[in-house]
Formats: sequence, structure tokens, C-alpha cells
Amino acid sequence: MITLTKEDGPADLDGVTHLSIGVSWDPTAGSSGGIMGKIRRKTGTDLDLIAIAMQNGDPVRLAGLDSLDPMGNGSLLHSGDNQTGHGDGDDETVTVEFARIPQNITSIVFVAAAFKKNSSFQKARNISFKVYDATGGSSEQVADIWPSLLTQDNGCAVAKAVRVGGSWKLQVINTTGKIKQGDEHALMRFAVGM
Repeated sequence: MITLTKEDGPADLDGVTHLSIGVSWDPTAGSSGGIMGKIRRKTGTDLDLIAIAMQNGDPVRLAGLDSLDPMGNGSLLHSGDNQTGHGDGDDETVTVEFARIPQNITSIVFVAAAFKKNSSFQKARNISFKVYDATGGSSEQVADIWPSLLTQDNGCAVAKAVRVGGSWKLQVINTTGKIKQGDEHALMRFAVGM
């Protein structure tokens, strides 16, 4: 088991063959009461978890949105798009199988974003990122990352897995920023800055 905080710096992932990052959130009515509040809670808000595979600082593959297996070999898998935040547990998850990640991939940046138009971190509550050691087929939570509720930003770089020689390290980032909604290039530029 690994225990990880932003202040601890990169954590060795020796012995971790599968790593999962999950995001969960609850829909909120914001300040609306009555019928509008009920409608907003029912429709929820759409946050997206995206993993961006980097080759020496250049984004080359993206897991999330409409791409569930960007490597084509199951090494970087997205669970699918939850557009409301309804339900228990993680709303979206990305799982990495390190041994099958192509050698040219030097890092993977995990970003949560209110990517689609009219979605917003402010329309969600209890946003939580969880890091799991999924080695051996069962998932054990090893870290919990909570972004600030005061942010006006719509993107959060959650964590970054970095290849170091023949092994991997994981660094919690938990840094927010603005991303132009609907713009994949803006999303990738945000990841490059991490």
C-alpha cells in the first residue's frame, strides 16, 4: 500500500501493476430552490476525468470523453462518461496497467474538468478524487484528494504518473486552472503545464 499527499512528493509505485484514479461528485441545485432546484439536481452536472499520455512532454493519447481505450491494448482504460454525478462510488475511473503502457510514453497526467459547455465545478458538490492500487484484481484506496470548493476554475490536474527508468512514480498535483470548454487542445495544453 502507498500513502500519498501533495507535500510528500513523488511516491514509488514499485509492486503496483495496476493503478486507478476515480472522480466522484454530487449534483447540486446551487442557490435555486423550488422547481428549478429540483430540475438542476435531477439533471446534475457533467464533470469529466481525462488521462493524457505524454511522450517527452508532448500529449499523444487521451483517455476519456469519447475515447475509452486510446492505446488499443487495454493498458489505459476509461470507464465511460457519467453526465450527471448520480449514483454511489466513483462516477468516472481511469485504470493504468503499467507493464502494457508503450515504452515511448513517459508520463500520464490525470485531469478532471467541467469540459462540456454549461458544466461547472460550482454545480457539483463533494468532488473527490481517489487513487487506488488495483494490483491483483481488487482495488485498495491509497489516497483521497479534495479540491477547494472556492475555485472559479473548471479544470483540476489531479495527479501525474511518471516513468523513471523501468518503474513508475505517482505525484499528487491537485492544481486548478481555466480550460476553454469544448476545446481539447486547451485541455492538452493545461496538462502539458503540469
